[in-house]
Amino acid sequence: MRIGLISAPWIPVPPPGYGGTERVVDSLARGFAAAGHEVLLAAPSDSTCPVPLAPRMRPSEPADLGLALSELSHIIRAYDGMEGMDIIHDHTLSGPLYAGRPTGVPVVTTIHIRLAPQAVDLYTAIGKTTGIIAISRDQVSRSPVPVTKVIHHGMDVASVPVGQGDGGYLCFVGRLSPDKGILEAIQTARAAVIPLRISARIQGAEEQAYFDDVVRPALGPDMEFMGPLSDAEKYELVGGALAFLNPIQWPEPFGLVMIEALATGTPVVGTPAGAAPEIVDHGVTGYLGSTDQLAGFAAEAAGLSREACRAAAEQRFSSARMVADHLALYEQILGGQIAGERHGTTS
Repeated sequence: MRIGLISAPWIPVPPPGYGGTERVVDSLARGFAAAGHEVLLAAPSDSTCPVPLAPRMRPSEPADLGLALSELSHIIRAYDGMEGMDIIHDHTLSGPLYAGRPTGVPVVTTIHIRLAPQAVDLYTAIGKTTGIIAISRDQVSRSPVPVTKVIHHGMDVASVPVGQGDGGYLCFVGRLSPDKGILEAIQTARAAVIPLRISARIQGAEEQAYFDDVVRPALGPDMEFMGPLSDAEKYELVGGALAFLNPIQWPEPFGLVMIEALATGTPVVGTPAGAAPEIVDHGVTGYLGSTDQLAGFAAEAAGLSREACRAAAEQRFSSARMVADHLALYEQILGGQIAGERHGTTS
């Protein structure tokens, strides 16, 4: 197959730091190419993913993150370079509605965001002409959007070293946002009387104010705020932890950080919000419960099998599985087994 992939204009593929969607696009591009398919990537021109880049792409524009004009300009350039593709997978928000799509080429898109009411309107319109991939069953259950297939994210598990969990601490990695549950992680560690290490990037004035006014005052003497880390540093941190705390406070559509933790062999302790129950097997690869239960679960997590955590990542959340699932869907669409128009949900 000749597969076109379109990523957003703001972050290179792969991302130098934070960028969950860009990590997924990078894994797909590499996996498709390794399987012998012809891949064309429309992404910022400073992307380093080792597949051909569409012409006329501009450098990443992190300062314009989320701006519609930036995305729309990028989409026009992306689709201009997609002639000759058999299928196009568009990971942008508004691209699937672009009228200048190549005629006769099926397009699929992935919902990477929470389906707020405005997003439901958008994806309902998109579903009339475009195949839609959801990233969890929970995401599908929360809206009437016409989804073609549920495909869980995956990652290159083999590139992640297995830790020993011998650091004697709990850890939290995520955005510095109340809905990620950083305060709940602090409360859990304090109640469990276990040291806590936190890695989070502070981005923008709002997050800085939240850190200064709320998070910093809540930190105790056995709690270390480490700021952002490289992938290697992050895996070392998570791999040494007794448990990875993920007390999210919103219905997160997936949560790549949980499968990263499992890949290091570290069990996940968190709330059962969003897709967490689709990732964590309670009592096997972690524990899920209410916030007031998490301290007890954190203390018990050291008794779980780190081998089982790693095995779950390898068997259910590898990039190879994710790539195979996407290729199977593309072949169904190209073979006419799944229409490129509105249709029922499969998983």
